[in-house]
Amino acid sequence: MLPPPSRREIDHRTLKLIVGVIALSLATLTRLFARTPIASISASYYEGGWSQAIFIGFLFAIAAFLLAYNGMSRGEMISSKVAAVAALGVALFPCRCDGHAELAPYVHGASATVMFLILTYFCYGFFVRALSKGYPQATFRAVIYAGCGVAILLAILVLAVDHFSGDALSTRLPRLTFFGEATALVAFGISWLTASRVLPVVTRHDERFSPLSERYPARD
Repeated sequence: MLPPPSRREIDHRTLKLIVGVIALSLATLTRLFARTPIASISASYYEGGWSQAIFIGFLFAIAAFLLAYNGMSRGEMISSKVAAVAALGVALFPCRCDGHAELAPYVHGASATVMFLILTYFCYGFFVRALSKGYPQATFRAVIYAGCGVAILLAILVLAVDHFSGDALSTRLPRLTFFGEATALVAFGISWLTASRVLPVVTRHDERFSPLSERYPARD
């Protein structure tokens, strides 16, 4: 017989763990199950089957967990709700890609931009809190958060330059959008997986988190 649950609700670190795993796997799974070589992750919406289901389902899951996450400040609490709505906008309003017209012009791109900018903001918050702790594992986490935030910003910048230059970059690199989106998602996933405190190398033993334990370690 299974023991009773040790907690009445999902801990915020469990949220980060689940969101991190989802973000890390989204690009790989949509590409794996796509019937054709997709030029962007968002193009999996038009693939149908598993690729489309994973794209929409994972974004809805991310939105739900962001909605449940309140962070450490009023700013983070509000930002997580806005990011949740933005994630739904990415899922519900498909992109203009593979010859398909947008249902609502600019909504998909604007939603993706808002979502990733807020995720960069979260990376900054994680970075500041980790850096203030001063011990080696926390400093290591701070470096990871900084790298992830920079990676997300660079991905946004490259895709924005491509868009406003009339696809000048993606004309030469047809899968530029896919790799830009994948870079931002992987950075997002790594930062939240790190913040979950389940990884042994970047956490001290006394702060390591297990979703099945009853102990509540301090937040970043």
